[in-house]
Amino acid sequence: MKNLSSPGKGKAWLEAARPRTLPASLSPVLVGAALAFRDGYFQWIPTLLCVLVALLAQIASNFANDYFDFKKGADGADRLGPERAVAQGWIQPKSMLTGTFITLGLACFCGCMLLFFAGWELIPVGIAIALCVLAYSAGPFPLAYNGLGDVCVLLFYGIIPVCFTYYVQALHFSLLSLLLSVAVGLLSVNILVINNYRDYIQDKAANKRTTIVIFGRRFGRILYLLNGIIALLLILPFLLQASSWILAAFGLFFVLFIATWQEMRHKNGKELNPTLAHTARNVLLFSILLSVFLILY
Repeated sequence: MKNLSSPGKGKAWLEAARPRTLPASLSPVLVGAALAFRDGYFQWIPTLLCVLVALLAQIASNFANDYFDFKKGADGADRLGPERAVAQGWIQPKSMLTGTFITLGLACFCGCMLLFFAGWELIPVGIAIALCVLAYSAGPFPLAYNGLGDVCVLLFYGIIPVCFTYYVQALHFSLLSLLLSVAVGLLSVNILVINNYRDYIQDKAANKRTTIVIFGRRFGRILYLLNGIIALLLILPFLLQASSWILAAFGLFFVLFIATWQEMRHKNGKELNPTLAHTARNVLLFSILLSVFLILY
């Protein structure tokens, strides 16, 4: 049934794209590009193409998640997060599925343009991204419903975008790109942790076996904290050569991170929606600071 207070079509599609979560896809590309700049390999065109691939793939994933969660009954009337377009009747299921494939096709097109800068080895990566967009919440073994969502986020919002943004410009990988990608990926995982922590009861009822459902909410609080600490420890050896203002900036980040973790510990249900936004903000802030450090040092 169509929600009487439904937004216009344009706003409905914008909400379905979940713009508040998009820093998660921009952040790793930013870090990979900054590292390429540091090493003398930076190029504007492949960087912009990587941005487009990352954004379009995430939007396609959000559309697919909107559609398949509705089909599986995971988005009910008791949903605690932001309203979903299909579940609210703002967008018809068939239209959302069509939008998913169109957006995914645009991401694949931009990915194909990267072949002019790097070799055929990008093709398996592109196929893996496209498959994960759909397999995350669809198919006979949906990854998000079987405790593998966190692994997907670490790979596709950390390791792959950082390393391959660097690779398409430098045409080789580096150990530093891998370390930085894990740091960014762990912080991005926390966006999913907060989401699943908030939806623990609803996910359990819908048989959506997230890591929080499997191991419990206390595990989620510990995982969130450990992800942030490990991310900082991974970059600590490089920060030791930074000036005091960079160290102070990362100190501010850590204060914000701990404050967000405290929000997680003391809030429940819809109260955690701002915490989700603060977690995405933290990922972007960390990536900006790290990129500035890479460019200046």
